[in-house]
Amino acid sequence: MHELGIVFYIIRDVKQVAEENHVKHVSAVVMDIGEVSTVIPSYLTDCWRWAADKEDLLRGCQLKVNTIAAVTHCDGCGRDYPTVQHGKTCPHCGSSQTWLLRGNEVEIKEIEVSETLNNVS
Repeated sequence: MHELGIVFYIIRDVKQVAEENHVKHVSAVVMDIGEVSTVIPSYLTDCWRWAADKEDLLRGCQLKVNTIAAVTHCDGCGRDYPTVQHGKTCPHCGSSQTWLLRGNEVEIKEIEVSETLNNVS
């Protein structure tokens, strides 16, 4: 389960951003997770809850996950298609000259803060 390791990296990055912006508490972290990223969202949120509640900055903080659909581009015909449904072979022309356009992301999209909890001095 590599999701726990990913959670530790998310926490590290969120703590750094919070410190740079004098944030006392983060209410939510929004992640973009690609459909073929190998990250299982339910495992990620389970690990998040366990790890985030150990940090004052993140206690009770919600992890929100946006799933990014995997799309592959075909150099043979120039068209895009859904990766999960068709794999590496283009359904339009049968070419294997394809590459993943999107869907492998594991990115922090947003960090949400409650203004009432964060008085910047």
